[in-house]
Formats: sequence, structure tokens, C-alpha cells
Amino acid sequence: MGEVYRILQGLDWSPLFISLKTGAVATALSFFLGIFMAQKVVQSSPGKKAFLDGLLTLPLVLPPTVAGFFLLLLFSRRRPLGTLLYEGFGIKVVQSWLGCIIAATVIAFPLMYRNARAAFEQVDSDIIYAAKTLGMSETKIFWKVLLPCASPGILSGTVLTFARALGEYGATSMLAGNIPGKTGTVSQRIAMVIQDGDFLTAGVWVAVVVAIAFAIVFLMNLAAAKGKRGGKQKP
Repeated sequence: MGEVYRILQGLDWSPLFISLKTGAVATALSFFLGIFMAQKVVQSSPGKKAFLDGLLTLPLVLPPTVAGFFLLLLFSRRRPLGTLLYEGFGIKVVQSWLGCIIAATVIAFPLMYRNARAAFEQVDSDIIYAAKTLGMSETKIFWKVLLPCASPGILSGTVLTFARALGEYGATSMLAGNIPGKTGTVSQRIAMVIQDGDFLTAGVWVAVVVAIAFAIVFLMNLAAAKGKRGGKQKP
């Protein structure tokens, strides 16, 4: 215990802060984009739905290093888009915190999209039809009917997305690199200390990440349980 306490005292917490910031931003982006795309896919024709679903789910089944390779090709300053962003707008993606965000968003997005799509598909179509017969617009139906009914699935997707973004390693390493205090995340830090043979420090970092993940899931389950009790108490 004394050795663990000594490690905690001298620990550089910047990887945790970088991971939390990256996870929060990536989750926010995935949340809005995932809900938007899920609604569009649900409303699409079968052929278009199959194509879009395959395309949007692809990062979930690809190895993260493969996704990182494509992102590196896309945003490298030797490529048209990377050159345009850097020379035209002064935006650098490779080896930057923006690269961390993009990589984490691409890898975590499918979890948000898949959960939101499944939640939308489970909403009773009769409820939607009844709302239309009452003269509600599509926008109002989405905000007042569809989104509240699908909220449990969307909440689960949000939590899973944050957890995935928090632990992203492969694509982030390829696109953003591992610059201490800038792009070095917890996952990268764990890999580095293990390579150095420092398993105790790696264990401390693993314990920190596990505690954060467990706390998030626990609070989500607690909120869901309270929501169910509140719903049963309504007349």
C-alpha cells in the first residue's frame, strides 16, 4: 500500500484529464450526430437503410488501427483535405488534441447510432400514427413523442459511447500520437508503462479507469431505477 500511495503522489494526472475531455467532446458529437443519423436511417427505404447502416457501423467492426490508418490518410498534411484545413484555416489534426477527438468520435459513434436506431425502432408505430392524426408536425412528434419514448436506449448508448471514447487507443495513437500533456491519453499511458515493465503504475491507472467506468454505469442504473419508480407512482 505504501508503494501505491507513493505512485499516486507522484502521478501525472494529465492523461486522465485529456481522456475525460476527449471522451466528453466525442460523446457530445456522437450523441447529436448519432440520433440524427438513426432517425434518417429508420425512415429510409430498405436498400438505402442497409447501405447507410453498414457504412455507419463499419468503424465498430474494423480494428481501430485500420480506422486510424484511414483517418491518417484523410487528415495528413500531405493529403488534399489535411492541406486545405492547415493552410486555409490553420487547423492541424494530426498529432493534436483535435485528432484525439476525431479518432474517439469515429470509433465511439457506432455505439450511439446503433442504440439510438434500436430505440427508435422499438417505439410503437401506433403512437406515432396517433400523434399524426392529432395534427402534430414531424418535428414536434420527434421531440414530444419519439425522443421521450426512446430515451432509455439513448441513455444507454450515451454511456457506452463515453466509455468507448474514454478508452480509445488504436486510432488515437495513429492520428494524434502520444504527446505528453497534449494527446497522451490514459490508454496510451497504460501501454507505455507496461512496455517499461512498470506493472504497478499500470495497475493504478487501470484501477482509476475501472472506478470511473463503474461510477458512470452505477449512476445511470440508479437514475433509470428512480425514473421507473417515478413512472409507477403517476396516476
